[in-house]
Amino acid sequence: MVTALLLPLGIWLAATRPARNHDSNQSVRPARHIPALVLIGLATVTGCVGGIYGIGGGAILSPILIGSGRPAAEVAPAALASTFVTSLGGVLTFTLLSISHGPVAPNWPTGIALGIGGIAGGYLGARMQSQLPDILIRRIVGVLAVAIAAQFLRNGLS
Repeated sequence: MVTALLLPLGIWLAATRPARNHDSNQSVRPARHIPALVLIGLATVTGCVGGIYGIGGGAILSPILIGSGRPAAEVAPAALASTFVTSLGGVLTFTLLSISHGPVAPNWPTGIALGIGGIAGGYLGARMQSQLPDILIRRIVGVLAVAIAAQFLRNGLS
């Protein structure tokens, strides 16, 4: 399921560039508006996938939003906020489930280590983001989406 979404989306992001006005660095057309109800639906599906696989908004919703024409400077903070809230809900749910359904509690040492690295990387990425052109960020997001899809495909076939 994740592969079917991320693979074509990643290839599209990595291989194409948004239409540009030759006189400026601005897009010819504005970002496609995605209605709030559609975003809520996408986030619900993404949250479900995140609860199953541990992959979430940054990997699934960010490529969709960047593909719609939104700049990375707008997408990154929204995706990080979404991931934070979703992660809190997931950790709480798994912790509560571990009380009545057995060994599904979060692996706290691993989670804390990943969280520390994520905080450091999030800080560095936010500081660097304004220095990078949107097309480079688009390509990086596309390549990462393809890599994540390939990993899920490889795991599914083995």
